[in-house]
Amino acid sequence: MPAPAPSLPAAFVRDLQAAFAAGSILTAREDVIPYGFDGTAALKQLPGVVVFPKDAAGVSTVLKLARTHRVPVVSRGSGTGLSGGSVPVPGCVVLCLADMNRILELDAKNLTLAAEPGVITQRIYDAADAAGLFYPPDPGSMKISTIGGNVAENAGGLRGLKYGVTRNYVMGLEVVLADGSIVTLGNKCVKDVAGYNLRDLFIGSEGTLGVITRVLLRLLPKPGARQTLLATYASMDAAAETVSAIIAEKIIPCTLEFLDQRTLRCVEAFAKVGLPTEAEALLLIETDGHPAAVADEASRIERICTQHQALAVRRAASAEEGVRLATARRSAFSALARLRPTTILEDATVPRSELARMIRFINETAQKHRVEVATFGHFGDGNLHPTFLTDERNPEEMHRVEAAMKEIFDYALSLGGTLTGEHGVGLAKKAYLPQQLGDATMSLLRTIKRSLDPDGLLNPGKIFD
Repeated sequence: MPAPAPSLPAAFVRDLQAAFAAGSILTAREDVIPYGFDGTAALKQLPGVVVFPKDAAGVSTVLKLARTHRVPVVSRGSGTGLSGGSVPVPGCVVLCLADMNRILELDAKNLTLAAEPGVITQRIYDAADAAGLFYPPDPGSMKISTIGGNVAENAGGLRGLKYGVTRNYVMGLEVVLADGSIVTLGNKCVKDVAGYNLRDLFIGSEGTLGVITRVLLRLLPKPGARQTLLATYASMDAAAETVSAIIAEKIIPCTLEFLDQRTLRCVEAFAKVGLPTEAEALLLIETDGHPAAVADEASRIERICTQHQALAVRRAASAEEGVRLATARRSAFSALARLRPTTILEDATVPRSELARMIRFINETAQKHRVEVATFGHFGDGNLHPTFLTDERNPEEMHRVEAAMKEIFDYALSLGGTLTGEHGVGLAKKAYLPQQLGDATMSLLRTIKRSLDPDGLLNPGKIFD
């Protein structure tokens, strides 16, 4: 159960009630409980009040009132984050943007789409697809996560190897600053180097610098063809060497995913799509583009897999089968979550050349600390998701999980990696951040935070204290 909600200044609550309709504010304890946590295990705190603004003016009103009464503000969308970024802080107002959920414009002439922050990511993809266009970022939670949350966390996804992450598709933002002022950053111009690139400052800022109220996205022409392949291996090293060989051949697949045996068996039991559960490792590979290029790349990928000791290579017989296989991979977290009461999906990235070494270390560390870990992830860009299967009600076991996590993060950094490739820092990883960035960079982060949020009211305690 989340911790009790500390009381808010009565004058602040009265001012909110005067500014918003009754249906736009939640104050009763039973009503605010769903907003006391996000997708991160073991992090919970009840907010004092939840507000649902309908537009940027409403967001501005909340921030101005919060500043007057010195009340912390935590913004959120669907609450699918995995680093505690939208977990409330004591005595805060939660600014839920779920009602700001309109697609405002799809401009096929300029290949852009404008949306409010509460639009579900899958709707963005579907709207572009219906117009013969393509929005590439595809976080595993895309059927429920919001585009505002994706931007705030700089979300990645399965197609990140070829197409990049959310940042690569944001052309413009509307942001409400801590003092309630509203700024517009960026536009539809493909080229624009006027002034500092302030737009990128807010992408991945996790709600600590401002509240995003409008997003302008870049779209691409829809790929003409797509081919999905499955390659199975008896050893992790052979799978990792295959990835290196594919990239060395100057092939950049759309998707290059990895599942270890534990994950593979859980996914097959959950999705029942005919995955070969006897394999030690599985690669899910997808190539897209012009039909002739896709046919050529698929043949070359199949040859490379065979040359690097693949037990078998299977091509999806149809586009529908390809979608089923990709959907099965997206279900990995859900499939693993059925095994134990608590599932902690972690997020460490290393250079591709270090993947096999990193996975071996994860397995050895799990054995050392007697914890259950399944590993899957985006092999093509070095982004691994060691997933801890545990029970947060068992303090002794959670202590071992935390010790194993620290060793895994330490090792990832020693290999030239990063603490997070796509989940963000939030509460879950802020203790490790100085180790990666160093004192000078941490000081620079704090200077930026103080400049834009001098009262420290926007999502305080996230990323750093």
